[in-house]
Amino acid sequence: MAMSIRLRLTLLYSAILAITLIAFSTILYLIQAQVSLDAVKSTLARQAENYISVERRVPRRPDETPFTPTLPGRWTQIRNADGSVSARTADLADVTLPLSATGLSAAQRGSIWVELAWLEDEPLLIYTRPVLNQERVARIIQVASPVGEREQSLQTFRLILGVASVLTSLIAFVIGWVLAGMALRPIHQITHTAQAIGAERNLSRRVPHTGPNDEIGQLTTTFNGMLTELESAYRQVEQALHAQRRFVADASHELRTPLTTIRGNVELLRREPPIDAKEQADVLADTKDEAERLIRLVNQLLVLARADVGRPLRREPVPLAPLLADVCRQARLLAPQRPLVCDALPAVSVLGDRDALKQVFLILLDNALTHTPPWATVSLAVACAEAHIAIQIRDTGPGIPPDLLPHIFERFFRGDPSRSGGGAGLGLSIAKELVQAHAGTLTVASEIGKGSVFTVTLEVGVKLLGTPAVV
Repeated sequence: MAMSIRLRLTLLYSAILAITLIAFSTILYLIQAQVSLDAVKSTLARQAENYISVERRVPRRPDETPFTPTLPGRWTQIRNADGSVSARTADLADVTLPLSATGLSAAQRGSIWVELAWLEDEPLLIYTRPVLNQERVARIIQVASPVGEREQSLQTFRLILGVASVLTSLIAFVIGWVLAGMALRPIHQITHTAQAIGAERNLSRRVPHTGPNDEIGQLTTTFNGMLTELESAYRQVEQALHAQRRFVADASHELRTPLTTIRGNVELLRREPPIDAKEQADVLADTKDEAERLIRLVNQLLVLARADVGRPLRREPVPLAPLLADVCRQARLLAPQRPLVCDALPAVSVLGDRDALKQVFLILLDNALTHTPPWATVSLAVACAEAHIAIQIRDTGPGIPPDLLPHIFERFFRGDPSRSGGGAGLGLSIAKELVQAHAGTLTVASEIGKGSVFTVTLEVGVKLLGTPAVV
């Protein structure tokens, strides 16, 4: 089982604190031990100096034994220069203060020597000082002090430091565990929210956060932002899948109709006895019309498929006047009996693909001519601004009902079947896709009984020299 971040943080924090406490306690213990040792040494040194000063104030002959103080409780011992004991204080009785060979050698060289020795199971700190006479060692003074209480005090101090360090580390571990839990609570909330989202598939949930905008706050904000993006993307995918399913169903329906007609006509042609020549000609003509309709439908579906995959179009200056003139000419050939008015066309160019733009305007004109009565007028006008140009195709037909207006650019939408003609309902969808591929807009405004206006807005390329063209 992996160790949690909370436990790792707590252990790291506790380990750092424990190491700090150990280092601090060790330094404090060493300082206390040295200070207490220096205090004992200082006391012993003063005692030795006091003995020497008292001895010097008492006159004696050279052959007399050294002065022996009688201060009670002061462990003092006099040695000759060769190390033999010559005198001691009364509190020592028959006890001899030890002196190592190294200490004797140091004293005979005139150096002070301090050493720790055990006497009758009691630790003693022995201060050894030589007394010089005319730069020669005359005597050696040894002053001792029991340090058992000091050792016991240091041991107690060491125990206190150890227990305090352990207790402090344990308390710090508990506090660190609580603080780490409080600090990591937003992360747990994020985890629980993510688990709930995965279980419920509810991307609308968010992680609540009311704390400061620290690293946890930024993580929470980022996670909530990611959920917003995922929710938006999920909805887009749902809409795309729904549109795709509807598109496939509608396309299947539209393709099935001409294919069924063609298959029925083939069965008629295979009948025995065969049908007469006039009926055969009618069947073949009907088959040809259905095949052409099927080809048009497939071509339209290919155009939409290319638009869906985002295939880029050419972006080059296209002179608008010749393009619209050609469109108006072809539209008049499609409906020679319909009145079509094309206003004067400005000498400007637009950025785009000429073939795609021509298809857009032919679709809009064909739609206007198809869905308006024979007496209704269809007109094409151009309004040029600084950076954009608007091409309007207006008809004076019955108009589009308000409830149908939001759907006219949907694929396979044909509105009123009585006025829809034989189209598959893909023309306006193709026009919309192609205009958007040119970074333009296609909008419609309609009023019942007065007609409709389709407006294509494109980016202006360059203004050309010359006068507006009249078609």
